[in-house]
Amino acid sequence: MQAGRNPVSCGERMFSDPQRILAVASHAYVAINVAGRVVAWNTAACVTFGYSYDEACGEDLAEMIIPLRFRAIHRAALARLAAGYPTHLLDQRLQLCAVHRDGHEFPVEMTLAATEEPAGPVFHAFLQDITTAQRVSRFTAVEAAVSRGLAEAGSSAAAASSVVAALGEQMGWPVTELWQSDDERQLLTCAARHQTWQRDLAGFAVDELDVSVGLPGRVYQLSRPVWIADLAADTGSFRSRAAARAGLHVAVGVPICATGHILGVLCVYGDRVEDPEETLTALLIGIAAQVGQYLERRRAEELTIELAKTKDEFLALVTHELRNPLAVIATAVDVLQEDLEAFTLDEQRDHLHVIARNVQRLSVMAEDLLDLARLEAGHLVLQLTHTDLSAIIREAVQAATPAVDEKKLALIVFLPEHLGLHADPLRLRQVADNLLSNAVKYTPAGGTITVTAEADDTHGEIVWTVADTGIGIPAADRPHLFRRFYRASTAIERRIPGTGLGLVITRTIIERHHGTITLAEPETTGTTFVIRLPTHPPDCPDD
Repeated sequence: MQAGRNPVSCGERMFSDPQRILAVASHAYVAINVAGRVVAWNTAACVTFGYSYDEACGEDLAEMIIPLRFRAIHRAALARLAAGYPTHLLDQRLQLCAVHRDGHEFPVEMTLAATEEPAGPVFHAFLQDITTAQRVSRFTAVEAAVSRGLAEAGSSAAAASSVVAALGEQMGWPVTELWQSDDERQLLTCAARHQTWQRDLAGFAVDELDVSVGLPGRVYQLSRPVWIADLAADTGSFRSRAAARAGLHVAVGVPICATGHILGVLCVYGDRVEDPEETLTALLIGIAAQVGQYLERRRAEELTIELAKTKDEFLALVTHELRNPLAVIATAVDVLQEDLEAFTLDEQRDHLHVIARNVQRLSVMAEDLLDLARLEAGHLVLQLTHTDLSAIIREAVQAATPAVDEKKLALIVFLPEHLGLHADPLRLRQVADNLLSNAVKYTPAGGTITVTAEADDTHGEIVWTVADTGIGIPAADRPHLFRRFYRASTAIERRIPGTGLGLVITRTIIERHHGTITLAEPETTGTTFVIRLPTHPPDCPDD
């Protein structure tokens, strides 16, 4: 030992500056005087509550971090402590509710101690945000609620609602969503959304998304969990911006998978900025796995039901749409065979005309069935070439004119001189014929059919509409309109003949051209189809 130096133990040197230790502690450390004013505030407190040391020091603690409804209780307890009354608050682990600077409330665990200082008593609180810990502890209840909901659900929609409700209510997430993939339309549809708060979600609460848009699209594309710690910083997504405007700050999405492919996405949105937390992500993945197994099972069951329904619809088609024209043909042939010479030449022509018309009807039906099979199997190759959509539509309009005149319909056409695009002209003519024949068929005498087409140079596409003032399509039928053999209830009630194949073939042709066909919302009556076709599809050759 060197002369002139006082012996100091290792422990004394290590803990000679308690303030330095408190400054780097992982728990928030807050000290207040008897007036409730902050006299100490460490770095962890800045992170936990959102106030810097300069902003917090000297301020009333209750006004900063204690919810309004608990402030009177806090001040009464502080007065009892200052007066020296016995209390259970000291040296106990207490679970309380705190409020962050941004306004969101969260649970904390607190240990409180008191010391006598020259200026009077000082109360020292060590606090820890236990939001994640509480979430994890609640997950057993969530898993039980999800399992119960899936077991009791009578449909995929009911199951989705049960899952998002369980997550939202049990875990305290303000918004939870379950998205399912629509492989036919290459979209994600929101099967269920649950809100635990009443705030305006305009611009956020959409029901359909492209498979590359927003958090659901990102998770779908990457097939892995995505955590957005701060939605306001995610400026590339319109949904993130809308969520941030509504007061949401964090989002987590996990894929819903089964048998190696992704079925959908489970998303939760919170009201505080948070860093990724592995335990929570793992628990959400577990819930998503349960949902994936259920959806796979349910899809298999629904596919079996759908196949049975399709079989019934096909049998109905054969029974009605095939038998009727065959019966008419057979009757006409029998009549002619019995006494051909008794009929005049004009009467013979009339019977032959009936036979030819019904043969044509059967021929069209057979071609539709073959076309549908080829298109859906991918065996029909489009012959893409430079073509003029205006010319194709004019030819279809001219072919439909006799039927239009017979029903005394008004046919209005707005077309530019030329609408060039890369496409298969024969297949687009088939689309035009299908849409026009439907409009004529379902529009009562005296009605109007309007056909328009124009170029949208901004998006590099052509917008083509076919509208009528006919019987319309009920809201309940609209989601099923492009299903094969499906016919709207209005058509069935009026006994209007049809196979339920034309629109299926039309949509398949349009989608093979990388376009879309949608049913617009009716302004009054009738039906309006909107077709969007790229002028230069991605799989066609350059000039």
